[in-house]
Amino acid sequence: MEISAIKERLSLSAVLQHYHLELKNNMLLCPWHEDKTASLQVNPDKNFYKCHACGKTGDVIQFIEDYEKISKYEAIKKAKSFIESSVFKADRKTQSQHKNAEEGRTDFLQKMFAYFKNALHSSRPAREYLEKRNLDNSILEIGYNSGQFHHGERKTGELINNALEIGLLLDKGLVNNRTKEKAYQVFANKCIIFPLKNRDNEIVSIYGRSILEPKDNKLAAGTSRHFYLKNRSGIYPGYPKKETKKLILTEAIIDCASLLQIKPIANSYSLMACFGTNGLNEEILNAIKELPELEEIIFCFDNDDAGKKAVEKYSNLIMNEFENLKITSVELPNNDINETLQLHDEEIFIELLNNRKDIFLSTEEKTENSSTKLRVTETEEKNLRKSVESAGNPKTAIEFLEQKDLLKNLNQLIEKAGIIGEEQSRLLLFLITISYLNKSPLHGIVQGSSGSGKTHIISRIADLMPQEDVLRFTRITESSLYNWGEFDLFQKIIIIEDLDGLKEDALYALREFISNQVLRSSVTIKDKKGNNKSSHKIVKGQFSSLSATTKGETYEDNMNRSFIIAINESEEQTEKIINYQNRRNAGEVDKSEEQKAISFIQKIVKNLKHYEVINPFATQIQLPNNVKNKRRLNEMFQSIIKQITIIHQYQRETKDNFLITEIEDIENAVEILFESIILKIDELDGSLRQFFEKLKKAFKEDSFTRFDAMEVTGFKKTQLQFYLNELVRLEYLKQIGYANKGFKYKISYSDNIQKVRKDLKEAFTKQLEDLKKKK
Repeated sequence: MEISAIKERLSLSAVLQHYHLELKNNMLLCPWHEDKTASLQVNPDKNFYKCHACGKTGDVIQFIEDYEKISKYEAIKKAKSFIESSVFKADRKTQSQHKNAEEGRTDFLQKMFAYFKNALHSSRPAREYLEKRNLDNSILEIGYNSGQFHHGERKTGELINNALEIGLLLDKGLVNNRTKEKAYQVFANKCIIFPLKNRDNEIVSIYGRSILEPKDNKLAAGTSRHFYLKNRSGIYPGYPKKETKKLILTEAIIDCASLLQIKPIANSYSLMACFGTNGLNEEILNAIKELPELEEIIFCFDNDDAGKKAVEKYSNLIMNEFENLKITSVELPNNDINETLQLHDEEIFIELLNNRKDIFLSTEEKTENSSTKLRVTETEEKNLRKSVESAGNPKTAIEFLEQKDLLKNLNQLIEKAGIIGEEQSRLLLFLITISYLNKSPLHGIVQGSSGSGKTHIISRIADLMPQEDVLRFTRITESSLYNWGEFDLFQKIIIIEDLDGLKEDALYALREFISNQVLRSSVTIKDKKGNNKSSHKIVKGQFSSLSATTKGETYEDNMNRSFIIAINESEEQTEKIINYQNRRNAGEVDKSEEQKAISFIQKIVKNLKHYEVINPFATQIQLPNNVKNKRRLNEMFQSIIKQITIIHQYQRETKDNFLITEIEDIENAVEILFESIILKIDELDGSLRQFFEKLKKAFKEDSFTRFDAMEVTGFKKTQLQFYLNELVRLEYLKQIGYANKGFKYKISYSDNIQKVRKDLKEAFTKQLEDLKKKK
């Protein structure tokens, strides 16, 4: 039998049992020196032991050799005999049970971390904490423990038992005074959560960092802000790849996460986090030993005495373990990596890595290698700059938001992201969508004929948003909105590709969400004894939404609560789209540039903070009297002004944490919202109005057949007949003749929508001029 097979089949636990040596918390009195307090640590999973006093260390065969004081050959023979012994056979069952328990632990932690990740999106304080720390949860694996995972519908006996076993819950013998049920202390309550992983990239433990600070008066001074599960194992962000040549070691997990989100660094280096200045543990050291191509270890510890001493200690330790390994250190300008990231641009880390110091290198050698380092730096810096530059001149999202012609430049950037034409509509849709972060989000319905591209435009607008916040639905069933978790739809963006596929109950639920931001339903559930009982279910829905439809008038109640945007079905817009499609198919459209624009717009959205807005001109500008549902439209008009003010937040005055609207914001709102206001005034919806205007232009006083209309408008039979019937029903067209001989049509009511547009424009212009005079 091979030695490797012996080590694999024979457990150290079985050998200890044979020698009647009893482990307590994986510790043992060392048999090789006088040991009053247990100093021999045993790792049963890895069949490894080490004495922290005398330094004895080894595997299962080495233990037999040292304990019985026999030769290596005799120890191997002894080990073979153990494998067939009753002790081993009994232990094999224990090993199997232990393996099953470990697999169950891993599965449970995977599910819990998925829950924590979802909970992060529902917690504004957690997201604000990440924003303060400059951590991007769209790139990093981060969750949040609100301390509620064991409450409500999620609460089961299995969940409680698993959480107690793993340590997510601690039983302190507490009782809830109100419910008289057992209460538990929650591990890492109000903490952002990071996963620790094993060799198989499975979550085997977690780390929690409290988002509360002593100065908040919510966390007592001296209280721990760092939490690890009991029996901690695993590495953050995971075991490095076997082909790793350069490895960065950070002092803390948040520091490691800060570097991990910088793409050029993540692409060029492997990273591992230690658990503090004393946290380069055996598992991390063994993971380093398993890197056959490793050339350099780079320490990036805190810039304080403790950090510097830790670098010196671990550098010597690693030099004793490895041959021909380069060890360097980065000197930070601030206390730690994360603080440096908060106070500087990402580019600084390329410069810091370029200037890293070789701890064991002489001055002469440093001078000799300086030119090589510079060449590497120039390449890395170029890559980094590419990753943070936008499609325009500004290098950062905040610089973009500080530009004078912000909306104009934003509109151009949206076009670079692949949305062609529809200049005012796409900007309005963008403003509606980003309102999902506000307390009163907005909603839009895009109306157009079949094949006009209405679904495409709302889908592309959704692509510009942080994807973790977007929910896309082709269909919504009658009761599905009632069955989400309480905060699952909180601060989300909902995209409904086809409103026509929704039944009335689903539309009703959607209307209630839009109006009240909450659905309350009485449901029947089973209690612990299996009896049916009534329960009150609440789903909170602070979300913005975009949906598409061909039948605008069918959803009047929904449309009253939403902005109506008509797809531009003109020949000019068709030419723009066809030209773009042809250029894309000819390879003339750079898809990477489109993706850069999308990524940059997502960064812009993430840099927008929620503010309440004061509009000092709100009482001085009025909507026209002939508009339908004026109350709701006025509220939506003020909401768009608010959104325009918010997107200009880096340029607007703040007063008591309120943003102050300027006249320029109202001018932009009028321009962007003008077509939507016209649609509210107009009896015809957007595509029907465009169809009717083509008929008026072509036929005026003449009668025409449906074939004549088909030739003029370009519509196919089914859609064309639907529009003709609608215009007849609304008495805009008169139907002449009989069905068996074929109907003819004649325009019976020629309204002047252009005059309405002109009058409305003049009314807004006059009000804005009066505002400027008063200012």
